[in-house]
Amino acid sequence: MADNTPRSTSRAPRTAPDERMRDITNAARRLFATRGIARTSFTDLAREVKVARGLIYHYFPDKDAIVDAVLADYISEFVRAVEEWDAAREPGNIDKALKDCITVFRTHMRSMDPMHTELQRVENTGLYNRFLHRAVTAIVDCLELTTIEAYAARHKIEISHVRETFYVLIYGLVGLSRNNPAVGDDVLIDITRQILRLPPARLTTLEPRHTPHGEPPMPG
Repeated sequence: MADNTPRSTSRAPRTAPDERMRDITNAARRLFATRGIARTSFTDLAREVKVARGLIYHYFPDKDAIVDAVLADYISEFVRAVEEWDAAREPGNIDKALKDCITVFRTHMRSMDPMHTELQRVENTGLYNRFLHRAVTAIVDCLELTTIEAYAARHKIEISHVRETFYVLIYGLVGLSRNNPAVGDDVLIDITRQILRLPPARLTTLEPRHTPHGEPPMPG
């Protein structure tokens, strides 16, 4: 009599293609930051992900494709952070928005420190310039659809060539903060305010205290 009982198999469940690509990209991100782009091979990646070397080629034809995927990850994270910052903004509170924006900027610049060091190598200069252009363009695209549009609904935009101005601003802030890490947040905020011609910071003033008889208050 035939045994129709399903037999168990020892074959491991397959990983979905998107998940596998994510695993490879994450591994490349770790290895690029610790070993460097040039010193990371497909064999290193296969060992890190625990797959056959040929599978890496199935998803990424060459190292340039992997580098692009890693850099796209950094860009996507930054854009998501900008979207979250925009969603959390208090309408009309420009001072807080600027402060929070610079905090987001600093956080993501620090998160890129290991990779940034690698990209700054002479042999990677062209790659870094392309990455920075892609990153700044993606952030400006995001701002055009969110913050800039919302600001224009409440205030008059005092600058011309809005998109180009934001591009120059973000590009410049990256260069300044990288080449002068000691520059303060207050300086970055002031530069942003000046370039975008935003209203000056609101000053909190205290009304003078008076005594019941109108005499000046005693020093306290």
